[in-house]
Amino acid sequence: MSAPPPATPSPAGVLVASNRGPVSFSLEDDGTLTVRRGGGGLVSGLSTAGQGTGAVWVCSALGEPDRTATRAAPSGRLDLAGHDTGGLAVRMLDIDPGTFARAYNAIANSTLWFVHHLLYDTPSKPVFDARFRKEWTSYEAYNQAFAEALAEEAAEGAKVVVQDYHLTLVPVLLRRLRPDLRIGHFAHTPWAPPDYFRLLPDDIARYVLEGVLGADHAGFHSRRWALAFLDCCADVLGAEVDRDAMTVTHAGHVTRIGVHALGADAEFLRERASRADVDTRLAGLREAVGDRRVIVRVDRTELSKNIVRGLLAYRELLRTRPEWLGRVVHVAFAYPSRHDLPEYREYTAAVQRVAKEIDDEFGTGDWQPLILHVNDDFPRSLAAYRLADVALVNPIRDGMNLVAKEVPVVSLLDEGHGGCALVLSREAGACEELGEDAIVVNPFDVSQTTEALHEALTMDTTDRLQRTKRLAAAAVALNPQQWFLEQLDALDV
Repeated sequence: MSAPPPATPSPAGVLVASNRGPVSFSLEDDGTLTVRRGGGGLVSGLSTAGQGTGAVWVCSALGEPDRTATRAAPSGRLDLAGHDTGGLAVRMLDIDPGTFARAYNAIANSTLWFVHHLLYDTPSKPVFDARFRKEWTSYEAYNQAFAEALAEEAAEGAKVVVQDYHLTLVPVLLRRLRPDLRIGHFAHTPWAPPDYFRLLPDDIARYVLEGVLGADHAGFHSRRWALAFLDCCADVLGAEVDRDAMTVTHAGHVTRIGVHALGADAEFLRERASRADVDTRLAGLREAVGDRRVIVRVDRTELSKNIVRGLLAYRELLRTRPEWLGRVVHVAFAYPSRHDLPEYREYTAAVQRVAKEIDDEFGTGDWQPLILHVNDDFPRSLAAYRLADVALVNPIRDGMNLVAKEVPVVSLLDEGHGGCALVLSREAGACEELGEDAIVVNPFDVSQTTEALHEALTMDTTDRLQRTKRLAAAAVALNPQQWFLEQLDALDV
């Protein structure tokens, strides 16, 4: 007697779409697949927020083990019984590896990311030629695959929340397939101002904007990025923009624009930072640092994070403020990112080169002025948060920057520590909420950043603690669960 066909999953009333999903797979030596929870703040926030909603998370297979698991799921949804997905079902898409690589690396990370973060060296880049057009076709196909999967999974009138620049086109593609759905899009990056956005080919610039405008609601981390999007819609599309009502009317459709500043998950951070593995790493850092002040940064070696200028500011501090020689240590965690792209490999090498120059110039037998780690270790990052007297967060441009919010929260864990002064770039989305109690800098001004580090190191202890408390309160004002629910609620209007 043959086995019954697999049951057809029930349509979902709430759906989430993102490039990276809540789980990932790895292939063991014996050929078996193991599953673990995916990384990143988006995964943590959406997993928790989706509990009890019967939601489906549509994501992409990121490697061959993911694809193997996906091919074994006859209904399209993964069998994840017993695994931590926050109660969400997961539909993982087996997109052709070549199509995925072109969409992810060439368009999402080498074009849209560069545009929104203003990263191009414009005398030589970008170059939009026949090769780019082929890559763009892959990006369209990648977005179309998501739109079709969401259309298949969604119940009548369901709410769909699409996340980030990888899936810019999904809202308009999905609306064509399922006009009954309530669709939201959230941009985790900044949004480029019109003059820079127009670096894109004219038709592509229009398509990107029209893609987002397929949504009923488009969200951003800060009002600054939302207004830039409105400006692009007016300048590039000639759309009807109401800056008071925060709406865009284009092609007969109205899209409401919202600002939802994602906060830190205080409960998770405090619990995770109190575990034994973090205590062990904290003891190791304290032994390495000794009785010295500590400047901490934790970042991926992503071009927008501005790590090299941060290191140059620290070097200038030691050169121009000799009173800090032997009395301060810069603990810098720079975790490699996007090494498929040559610009990122070169940037990681530059970080390591400047770090070595600092140690060679100033290091002594009993003082290592800079401790650099490039291997990712989340417990060690949390230990550094607990140790920090100063946190340096100086991105060239950043949609939010959760590190700026996480450090003050964790810094208050240890009674008697005295908090942590925050040196923060004015180009981070977080500056909109934290700027009043941070020391705000122009990220391109190395000398100003140097002076900010000195000010932070010499800040009155009472002032520093009070600032840290206010920073921590602002940092958790909209936790990840509330942030996601705000996006769902916005689709009820």
